[in-house]
Amino acid sequence: MINLRTSSVFTLIASVGLTLGCVNEDHLVPVSSSTSAARSGAALADGTVRIKRGQYIIVGNSKLPADLDQQVIKVKGKLTAVLSDVGIATVTSTDPDFAAKASKITGVRSVIPDFTAQWFDPAQKQIAFDPAFGNPPVSGDNDRYFDLQWGHDAIDAPEAWNAGYRGKGVRVAVLDSGFDLDHPDLAPNIDLGASKNFVTGEVLQYAPNDAFSHGTHTAGTVAAADNGLGVIGVAPEAKLILVKVLRDSGSGDFSWILSGIVHAVNQGADVISMSLGAGIPRNGKFIDDNGTPDDASDDFIVSDTKAVQELIVAINKVTTYAYQQGTTLIAAAGNDAINGNKDRSLVQIPADAPHVLSISATTPIGWAKNPVSTFLDNLASYSNYGTSEIDFAAPGGDTQYPGNEVATIGGIRQPVYIFDLVFSTGNNGYYWSAGTSMATPHAAGVAALVIGKNGGQLDPAKVESALRASADDLGKPGRDPAYGHGRVNAFKAVTSTN
Repeated sequence: MINLRTSSVFTLIASVGLTLGCVNEDHLVPVSSSTSAARSGAALADGTVRIKRGQYIIVGNSKLPADLDQQVIKVKGKLTAVLSDVGIATVTSTDPDFAAKASKITGVRSVIPDFTAQWFDPAQKQIAFDPAFGNPPVSGDNDRYFDLQWGHDAIDAPEAWNAGYRGKGVRVAVLDSGFDLDHPDLAPNIDLGASKNFVTGEVLQYAPNDAFSHGTHTAGTVAAADNGLGVIGVAPEAKLILVKVLRDSGSGDFSWILSGIVHAVNQGADVISMSLGAGIPRNGKFIDDNGTPDDASDDFIVSDTKAVQELIVAINKVTTYAYQQGTTLIAAAGNDAINGNKDRSLVQIPADAPHVLSISATTPIGWAKNPVSTFLDNLASYSNYGTSEIDFAAPGGDTQYPGNEVATIGGIRQPVYIFDLVFSTGNNGYYWSAGTSMATPHAAGVAALVIGKNGGQLDPAKVESALRASADDLGKPGRDPAYGHGRVNAFKAVTSTN
């Protein structure tokens, strides 16, 4: 049984039966914060999935019609993107009958509205900071903040590096919000030519006047360079393909996610890390985007179970394409503390899609008090869980430690509970954060190490098999609700003969 501490920074939200997989996550704890400020709840996102009026997703039977553009024009629509590899297109139209008309085009399976969601919560965005490898916090490494990265110790990343595996030759796509393209820990590993922005009205670079960057944080956990500066990624020699599919505020359209996955695959991504997620209601009840966030009127509730079914078809087509092209997909399980063994009201996208590895979050409780012996693998209080929902666990952090004592780790003095969060890169700096968003890039980094061991290419089924064979089985023997097949272990993954 998992209890969600509503007094902590993680707060459960419900709105007309709709919740988001990642809306409750990733609260920043700035270094200068007092204990009370750091643990207080921030203003959270709306927590709903909304229908986008005038924007549509066309799903083909297999391939899209060759003359789709002309056919769409005839029914008063305009193509905005064509994903020919998966038989999906996006369209805008001001005609309220567009979907019904376009559904009659030969070769079209369905036409559904696009949807938008708040895929993570950007609250409390404040700046946190102006050889042989050992484990934090006494690693002896020359990267200034590496000793704060307990997650690397939890998954035995330094041992994997010492065995000679660092992700060289592997390409990892990070689908997220904007990125600090000039960050000194990321810039050496970014493939800028393969990176792309899909967000209307924004650019790939994270907003310069904003402190925290969710995308930068997750990218750093995957592949921050080992350059003697700040932090180190799990796979420090992997190349990063940065794909912006969410606004800097954390919201975004489903069509952007679909486009981002296909783009990453076509750019040769070996791994796609998706620290994002939304819970789609199986009953098909959505908020109309003509309503307002505070509006609870039934006038703005739209029932469309077919849209849910066809949206799942669209997601499945994209993830299956990625799998068939040799790309390993990894996604956040979500942060609503949902017990998937009992609550089946939501489909978590993309974590529940075929061929996607869903990651739950683990955490120490009071690591800074005794870094050598503290158990690092408690299930985080906010993490979704469930036997069929979770594939693997990885470090995500939490604020479960109850005390207010102060400790010093790596020359940094802070309340003990802060050190239990995940430390990584941010916009023009370094930050602590927590969530299954933080767990996902740890797992993606381990996958990159496995692929690097095998020459830079490996079938996703074999990647998953290697992760299963090497994961630390921490719960009930075999697959269990909290850890899935186990918490990923980098060293075992690259040294196992399986």
